[in-house]
Amino acid sequence: MRTVMTSLAVLALVACNKPADTATENVAEANLANTANTVEPGRPFKIAGTSWQFTQNNKAMNETIDEAGAYVQWAGAEHVDHGTAVMKDDKACFDSAMDKEGEVCWTTSPVEIGQTLETTSDKGEKLSVTRVAYMDVPEAVKPK
Repeated sequence: MRTVMTSLAVLALVACNKPADTATENVAEANLANTANTVEPGRPFKIAGTSWQFTQNNKAMNETIDEAGAYVQWAGAEHVDHGTAVMKDDKACFDSAMDKEGEVCWTTSPVEIGQTLETTSDKGEKLSVTRVAYMDVPEAVKPK
């Protein structure tokens, strides 16, 4: 009789097991993917895969830097600039494909989406930039 009772107890426990909650697992995976470019202590700030908003020359600007380091800057429907961006130590360095000025580097510090950063170029120009959620570059302003 003890064997029967033990077997029934084991069967009851197995029957009560809940199947894996795949919805929770999917949310956890999505959250992990969304943290790929978040600020982590001890990890260098990554500029690739980010978007920014700021005011320059009295125009509201948007800028997106894709994962390959190509950036596009635009104001409304106007293409303003494009080129490459890389991190060099603690500076974000931009090399415009539209002028012969060469690379211009700006001070940085790690910021999360929604935070504002006060930055200064190697030439002394100051700018207040806000990190925003990644934006795809609109077709109308993509480099031709």
